Amino acid sequence: MTLESTTAPAKALAWSRAIIRMREFALIGVILVFAVIMTIASPVFLTADNLEALLLGLSVEGLIVIGMVLVMITGGFDLSVGSTLAFVGVVAALLLSAGTPTVLAIVVALIAAIAVGFANGYLIAKLNINAFLVTLGMMLALRGLLLVLAGGSTVLNLPQSFNVIGQGTIAGLQTPIWITLIILLSGDFAVRNLKFFRQSYYVGGNAKAAGLSGINVARVQIANYCIVAVLAGIAGLLLTARFGAASVTVGDGTELRVITAAIIGGATLSGGEGTVFGAFLGALFMGMVANALNLLGVNSYWQNLATGVILIVAVLIDVLGRKRQGGHVRHTRN
Repeated sequence: MTLESTTAPAKALAWSRAIIRMREFALIGVILVFAVIMTIASPVFLTADNLEALLLGLSVEGLIVIGMVLVMITGGFDLSVGSTLAFVGVVAALLLSAGTPTVLAIVVALIAAIAVGFANGYLIAKLNINAFLVTLGMMLALRGLLLVLAGGSTVLNLPQSFNVIGQGTIAGLQTPIWITLIILLSGDFAVRNLKFFRQSYYVGGNAKAAGLSGINVARVQIANYCIVAVLAGIAGLLLTARFGAASVTVGDGTELRVITAAIIGGATLSGGEGTVFGAFLGALFMGMVANALNLLGVNSYWQNLATGVILIVAVLIDVLGRKRQGGHVRHTRN
């Protein structure tokens, strides 16, 4: 093996990281320009109430995207996060309605989320079943299960000891915003610095080579599916506490918006790339677009169209970027 052949992968990895950093900086620029345009178009945009509403929205999809980007870095994705969000909220609400102490209800609901993530991860990593089929099946199964559990109706009259989690304030901001920021900073630090989370990049880049180098590929994949399920569960708990009720229909379409946000932020469907911070920026941009359409009085059907168009454009940018990156890598090997 020549020195040139050993340095080529390192150069490719460095080039990949440079592209992600460039995309993050570019995305920050786009967000700032979009904010300026919306400030001119709607004087309501920069008001404290609207900004708080925007951040509260991020406490749902911004949380889930932190876990989704980990799964996507390993080359997978999870279509069941929206259903997991609703399922955990309903489980917690039913337990609370039955008189279960708040802390115990939360713990049991999050254990249910871990079970969902473990099932997804085990079927995908250990039994090598396609991630699309597994998570799509889980999405449908959870929707059916929560409808059976709740009888198809919203669970109401939750205790204040639980509702305060979503309705309380700290330093003028609602609790879900602080929880999201803490998890964001912790997740970004962990992925950038902790060895276990760094292994996800090697798994996504080349799972076979990662296994031969001593990485437990299945363990990494299962752990990431458990993490995204738990974060979806936390988002479901916060949303349920915020409204004081658990809806069986909440979370529809969340999975597509979260995957779109992760791709916008630098993740790729083929794995090996992405950052927590970049994915969160993608979720922020998606949230700003939805918020802007609401302020401008655009019909909700057009909002779904906008999400689809953004997803297509994001995938196109990702494909073109990878082709350019591939050309650079080939050039370094010549």
